[in-house]
Parts: sequence; structure tokens; C-alpha cells
Amino acid sequence: MDREGTRSEDTILRGSSEPDIHMSVDWRGRPCKPTKHGGMTAALFVLGLEAFEMMAIAGVGNNLITYVFNEMHFSLSKSANTVTNFVGTVFLLSLLGGFLSDSYLGSFWTMLIFGFVELSGFILLSVQAHVGELRPAKCNVSIGVVCEEAEGYKAWIFYGALYLVALGSGCMKPNIISHGADQFDVKQSKKLSTFFNCAYFSFCSGELVALTLLVWVQTHSGMDLGFGVSAAAMAVGLICLISGSIVYRNSPPRGSIFTPIAQVFVAAISKRKQICPSNSEMLHVTNATSGTSTMISNNVTLIHTEKFKFLDKACIKIQNNGTTRESPWRLCSVSQVEQVKVLLSVVPIFACTILFNTILAQLQTFSVQQGTYMNTHLTRDFQIPPASLQAIPYMMLIFVVPLYETAFVPLARRFTQRDSGISSLQRVGTGLFIATFSMVAAAIVEHKRRNSEKMLSIFWIAPQFLIFGVSEMFTAVGLIEFFYKQSIQGMQSFLTAMTYCSYSFGFYLSSLLVSFVNKVTTSTSTSGGGGGWLSDNDLNKDRLDLFYWLLSALSLINFFNYLFWSKWYSCNPSLSHTPPITEPRQLVLDDLEKQTSITIINYNANR
Repeated sequence: MDREGTRSEDTILRGSSEPDIHMSVDWRGRPCKPTKHGGMTAALFVLGLEAFEMMAIAGVGNNLITYVFNEMHFSLSKSANTVTNFVGTVFLLSLLGGFLSDSYLGSFWTMLIFGFVELSGFILLSVQAHVGELRPAKCNVSIGVVCEEAEGYKAWIFYGALYLVALGSGCMKPNIISHGADQFDVKQSKKLSTFFNCAYFSFCSGELVALTLLVWVQTHSGMDLGFGVSAAAMAVGLICLISGSIVYRNSPPRGSIFTPIAQVFVAAISKRKQICPSNSEMLHVTNATSGTSTMISNNVTLIHTEKFKFLDKACIKIQNNGTTRESPWRLCSVSQVEQVKVLLSVVPIFACTILFNTILAQLQTFSVQQGTYMNTHLTRDFQIPPASLQAIPYMMLIFVVPLYETAFVPLARRFTQRDSGISSLQRVGTGLFIATFSMVAAAIVEHKRRNSEKMLSIFWIAPQFLIFGVSEMFTAVGLIEFFYKQSIQGMQSFLTAMTYCSYSFGFYLSSLLVSFVNKVTTSTSTSGGGGGWLSDNDLNKDRLDLFYWLLSALSLINFFNYLFWSKWYSCNPSLSHTPPITEPRQLVLDDLEKQTSITIINYNANR
């Protein structure tokens, strides 16, 4: 057997833990060259898009409750729900973006198409904010006057523009991260970890500019100009994306990612009465002739694990004397089944981060309104817009994130021998624990504000933003890194989208929680109207402090729940950088000869 044949055998036997450079293509569809494509140079263009897109969307989302309450004249609770539903939709649509990218469009074209969709939404919002006939008549909501709420075509224009932004931003977000990470080989774990930290730094930079410059423009020059600046920032982000097109490594789409998943469940159910063999080597290893296993990388073959054993029945090969082949909907490979197991295994981790994002929703809604009841004067002539308080953690994080990368990670690496310092699951857990204290601080400050004889300074609510900023640095980056590293070729964008889907569910849960708390607490509220804790438009009558204490308790319970599931979770060994070879060479060769039509012997004979 010649050297090339031996090399081919080894590829079939072991697979490779790193992506083949020729599986990535340049902008013309040609195989990439390591010296010309990818790397940090290409990733910088993606980081530019991340910063400007975040600047644009944050400039709208973080001060949206003020616009909806003061200009659209919605009630306070409806305004808060409008914001949380909008943000929730943005992150939920990330699943659509991940699916379209992995299955049909590729990450670059998905970002380009939906980037222009998002830009059109910003322009439409700016036009409505500028043209008075497209909004309700001006009215001072704060003095208790009953104002005309936006209805009819005015509401339709508002929601249409808002959800164009949501559609565009949602479909872009997972692809920004996955496309940037695709510029590195999996074996470059240090550079990959650095990229995730740089991506969060870009996120913080965009947020910081939005929460200072853009909010100041919205407050002093009008929301129309503020939305216009968001549109301009989005346009600059698209220019950054297009400028790097000649140096990108692009992962080509591989067809529907849901078909192989569905095949596993259908096959397992159809063979539910079969008995799984005690020896996993008797399971169907590969399906070389199937054209539907697009979800599985050609370079990584996942080895069998013991979790979710009922799915192993999809790999049981019915003996038919070789006369007919079973359909892919009746027989799946071990690697295909193991990918589904990976998806099921990460669901509990994903679920534990939902409440974390419910806390984030409060900082973008009720905490902003909390600031409007406090002294916003920094000097006699200068006032701080309440929405700008959200900039405080990002001012801190633009210094802390580089310090984390340059000081903490090398120090932790000495003790843990991990390229990223601490594991992604440890990083997520640290953030979940810290987030609890954000709501504790918020509850204490709100109680003090309600019972204070004089108006408190707006800086009293800064600690709740600072604490949550630190927790987000751990949880957000750790979760993105976790999901990306659990994916294999063909599913990076979709699994990354699960991170943003957690944001979505968190914001939707916030809306449900507000409504549920109002309903349950109707009889205990101190408001004269007999409403719940959050049913009034006046925080002096509402009991926001009690709502914050409730979230603190739920967050602590959620942290212990996360500890259980993170201990339960185990990564498939094939997804590590040096997967162990657990089967003897000849045994695997024999199994491949029995179960596939293309064998090593036939390969060498044909040569």
C-alpha cells in the first residue's frame, strides 16, 4: 500500500480535529490560500461591522422606551413590553439567520442582504420621527394628561420600521460572530479565544458610543436625527463588511441542516422496538453514499457516547443480505446521531441563561424609567439622559476586557492549562452568579428612592449597571464560545444563534413575568386603583423594589440549577482538539468493509 493510500486510510479512521482549508472558499468560490485568506486581518473587518451595527441597534433599542412612551403615548407597561418584545424578536430571528446561512446563503451573503434590510428600517424610523403627521399629536404624558395613543397607519409604520430593524439585525448577529471565528482554524484556540474577547470589546465600544453620543443627540436634537445617525452607522458597518470580502474565508452552505436531524428522530422512532447492541461497534458507522448528511463535517467523525441511548436505534442496520440499502430516513450514521446528541445536550445550558437575560431586560426598561425619577443634573446646566446610564458598565468594560485578555487569561492558563484560561462553562457560571447581585443592588436603591425625602442622584443606580456589566462579560462571551466550539462544520451559525435566542427568550420572559406579577399582586399593591406591582405609570406608586427582589431570588435559584446541568454536561471527545483513538485499527477497517460500499480495499484496488 503506497503512502498516499495510507494517508487516506488515516483520514477515514480518525477524521481530523481541524477544518480543511480547502473546505473554505474565497469570494469567487475558489479554495482559500492560508497566506491570503482568513486570520486576524480578515476578522478586523468583521469586528468593524460588529461595532457599527451594535452602535446602530443600541442607539435605537436602549432609548426606545422613552420614544414609545413620550412620542407614541403608550402606557409605561405597554412601552416596556414593546421594547422587550422588539429585542426578543431581534434575538429570536437569529435562528432564522443561522439557518439560512448554514443551509443556503453562507454567512457573508446573509449579512449583506439583511444588513440592507436593517438599514431600511432605520431610515423609516427616522422619517416617521421627523414627519409630525406620522405620529400622534404632541402631549405631555408626565403631568398626568390622557394622551392620544398611536393607532392605525401611524402604529403600522412604527411597528413596520421597528421589525424591519429586528429582521435585519436578528439575521445578521449570529453570522457576524461565526463568520469572524471562521477566519481561524480550530487548532488556533488561543487566537479563537482572543477573537471572542475582541468581538465583545467591539460590542462594548458600539454600545458605549450609542449610549453616550447617540442618546445625547436623541435627547438634545430629536429622535429623528438620532435614528438618522443609527442609519449612518449601519451604512458604515456594511462598508466594513464589503471591504474585507477579498480576504475572507467563506464556509459554503451545505443544504438544509434540519433534514439530517429529522432523519435521526424518524429512524429512531421507526426502530423503537429494536434492541440496541451492547457493543457500539456494531452500530452503523458511516453512510458514504447518502447525500443528506450535510450536517456532518467531512473532517470530523463524532465517536459514540452513552447519552440519549434511545437515539442509537437509528444506527441499527437491518440485515437484508445486501440486496437493498436502507433509506437515510431509516438508517443513520453514528456521527449523524451524535450531532443530534450534541444539540440535545446543550439545551439545559441554554435554558439556564434565559433568566440572566430577563435581568438584562429590566436594565433596559424599568431601570431607565427609574432614572427619570431621580436627579439627572451633573452640573447646573448639564443633565444626564437616563438611558446613558447604561453606558457606565461599557466605560468600565473597554478597560476590563483587554485586562482580562492580557492579564487574567495568562495567569489562569498557568493553573488550568487551558488556552482560554478558564473553560467556557466556568465563565458562564461566574457571570450567572454575579448577575444576582445586580438585582439586589437595584432593589436596595429603589427602596431607598421611594422612601427618601429628597430626590436621589441618578448615580445611585450606577452599581446595578456596573455589576451586570461584569457578569455579562463572563456569561455572554463564555456562552458564544461554548456554542461555537460545540458545533462542527456546517452548523456554526445556527448554534451561535442559540446564544442570541437565549436573549430572545429572556426578553419574552420579562414581558410574561411583568404581566404575571401584575395579575398575582393585584390585591397586595399600594396603588389606589387596585393594580399590581407594576400596573401604574408612576414608579412612586408601583413596587418595583419588590419586583427586583423577586428577580434576585429567581436568579440565585437559576445559578444552582446551572451548577447541576453544567456538571451533567459532557463534551463529545471528537470535538476536542486531540480526540482519542478508541478503536483498534483493523477493527475499524473491518467495520467499514462490512457497512459501506466504499472500502479501503476497493480504494486501493481501483488505484
